[in-house]
Amino acid sequence: MLTLTDTARGKLEQVIAQQLEHGSKVYGLRLSADPGCCSGPQFGMSLAEQVEEGDWVGEFGGVRVLVDPASAPLLEGAHIDYIETLERSGFTIQAQVAPRAGGCACHSETEGEAQAAEGGGGCGCGGH
Repeated sequence: MLTLTDTARGKLEQVIAQQLEHGSKVYGLRLSADPGCCSGPQFGMSLAEQVEEGDWVGEFGGVRVLVDPASAPLLEGAHIDYIETLERSGFTIQAQVAPRAGGCACHSETEGEAQAAEGGGGCGCGGH
């Protein structure tokens, strides 16, 4: 479903270990996605205490990643990395989400869903 770089896995191991040291219950990293609007999907990350019904669970060298069923199509083929530069540091999510026909990323969909919804009308973002 997705890939996690060794750098991201290493940073997650550090974060999870710190949380466990402070008494937090951590099962893994939860990724979420909301279709968003013209800027494309909005991705989220949080530490999860448990697996929820229907979650996809992947294990990357001991680090578990969870994705809920609603977010799974938007995270299919996603690439998770951790970058650290002088200007910024943090996790990045690069996903392969196709914008709806008409050029607007409102109601972004997977490529297959976009093809099935051809002629789907405007998105209400003012760009049409």
